[in-house]
Amino acid sequence: MEEEVNNKSDWTSSISDILGWSLDFSIGERNFSISLLDVLMILVIIILTRIIIWSIKKALNTRVTHNKLDKGKAYAIKQIVTYLFWTISIVYMLDYVGVKITALLVGSTALFVGLGLGLQDTFKDFVAGFVILMERTVTVGDIVEVDGVIGRVLEVGLRTTFVQTRDDIYLIIPNQRLTNQQVINWSQSKRVTRFSVSVGVAYGSDTKKVKELLLEAVKEHTMVAKNPDPIVHFRDFGNSSLDFMVHFYSSNLFRIETVKSDIRFTIDQKFRENGITIPFPQRDLWIRNWQEAGRDEAPKSTKETDE
Repeated sequence: MEEEVNNKSDWTSSISDILGWSLDFSIGERNFSISLLDVLMILVIIILTRIIIWSIKKALNTRVTHNKLDKGKAYAIKQIVTYLFWTISIVYMLDYVGVKITALLVGSTALFVGLGLGLQDTFKDFVAGFVILMERTVTVGDIVEVDGVIGRVLEVGLRTTFVQTRDDIYLIIPNQRLTNQQVINWSQSKRVTRFSVSVGVAYGSDTKKVKELLLEAVKEHTMVAKNPDPIVHFRDFGNSSLDFMVHFYSSNLFRIETVKSDIRFTIDQKFRENGITIPFPQRDLWIRNWQEAGRDEAPKSTKETDE
């Protein structure tokens, strides 16, 4: 019995010796020591942090699935929670191994000043990222227009936002551009948006028939909303045509150009079937006193030939 106790004591002592093994190093004038136990504790903190974040994300996804939480709001909460918990974990791990954050900040003031001057745009992007995530002015799935480029938001990061354009080109936009510049968020209203297609018909066309055909072409498309109803405007008497514009509503914001193209095909087909002509540009050329101009130019031309 006594031998068993001694063996157990030796085994415990061996484990303590292993866990007590440490690595000593220095940074500047400060000395640090990290033991195997510290490494294990750091791993435990990392694992716990990942489990907590995973649990929160799963709970948010469940609420989104049951329509109890908006998808964009859930994404913003997940991003903020992720950044917050990892920041807390990193600070705690540094403090656990003996790195005092306060002393580190005080001792690195000059370094941070230099970094602040050199990376001020990056810091602005970080601040803008928090603003976007908190205010949710732009979130995943939104259709936005930045500098005339329209695209779908794929990811809102802490520094940059990833956007997919209608040409399937992926843009990386610094977050400060989304807060400092004018940005059109087509999805912000969460309702259908109005679009339009223009067309001109030849003078003498039956304008009531034109209006009827335009409404038919729009209403036949499956991606056009039934409410509000589409409307047709007789815009103007153009130089070569009678100009019309048909307005319609759709929720297919990202691929709306494809919808417009389909509607134009349908309009062209219906106009052909009903004898409605889409005219070419026309221009009338008037020449005044052309006979006198011809007589004046003839001698001049002969004289040049003689020479």
